[in-house]
Amino acid sequence: MRTEDCDILIVPGLDGSGPDHWQARWAAKLRTARIVEQDDWSAPDLACWPARLAEAVAQATRPVVLVAHSFGTHVVAAAAGDVVGRVAGAYLVAPPDLEDESRMPEGLRAMSVPAHPLPFASVLIASRTDPYCSFPRAEAIAAAWGAELTDAGESGHINSESGHGPWPEGLMRFAGFLKRL
Repeated sequence: MRTEDCDILIVPGLDGSGPDHWQARWAAKLRTARIVEQDDWSAPDLACWPARLAEAVAQATRPVVLVAHSFGTHVVAAAAGDVVGRVAGAYLVAPPDLEDESRMPEGLRAMSVPAHPLPFASVLIASRTDPYCSFPRAEAIAAAWGAELTDAGESGHINSESGHGPWPEGLMRFAGFLKRL
């Protein structure tokens, strides 16, 4: 699959993806990509946010590929049952460990991690130095979701704060993922 063959829905996490974040840059660069907007990026909600994602998927005119970061990965998992048959794949980057309250900002504490296999192809990119999720926990999340795990090495949270503004390596990996769909 090529980018022009699909609708790419970008699913940010807590506080959205600012202009320097790789997700915002990809949304501007990839013609068929758009960010799934939420009413309040600082108030994550595992009921409302997945519903907004399901609405965006329903409005798509081509097969959908999801590109999620951080809390957005859990939004994808929570919405999975509502988008079956419409999503070709999900590219999941740096999921936080919602079960480890010591790592979570207050707005994400006490949320449960969706732990069912995703009904579409998926790859999970995880860092060994992510402050929001240990690598062994990322491995467990990938296994629970049935996602292929990709080790991003010592990359922090894979966001602009960790030096991943445009993140060309991620875009190359994403292109490889699309070719397999």
